[in-house]
Amino acid sequence: MRVLLQRVTSARVLVGDEIVGHIDPAEHDVPHGLVALVGATHSDTADTARALADKIWRLRILEGERSAADLGAPILVVSQFTLYAETRKGRRPSWSAAAPGPVAEPLVAIFTEALRTFGASVAQGRFGAHMRVELTNDGPVTLMVEL
Repeated sequence: MRVLLQRVTSARVLVGDEIVGHIDPAEHDVPHGLVALVGATHSDTADTARALADKIWRLRILEGERSAADLGAPILVVSQFTLYAETRKGRRPSWSAAAPGPVAEPLVAIFTEALRTFGASVAQGRFGAHMRVELTNDGPVTLMVEL
């Protein structure tokens, strides 16, 4: 699995005109939250999803070199199969490294549930939907996280 992780001051996901998920760190009395764009590949497992969620939860990229676990910062999870795009050859990306929906959807759900188990306040997008993600990246801080 891969997560493109962004430190944000706010974020939301819309499907059509409906807000399906949002985070506002100020509601949690913290200056930042995280947006986790999550992609899965064919070899990923439930253990991979849980381990990556733990890594994200404890990654020290928030104010004062603290983690979401330290501060109780909220996390917005959005499925993102395009993180596995192959773009080295030609001009048309290949998606063959991305896990198909029936494999990826449960892995993203396990990732999200693991964050909740750790105590995270989690919002999420809608798997498979055409989503509009709006966020204010702070820093900017954007990291690619893989196990």
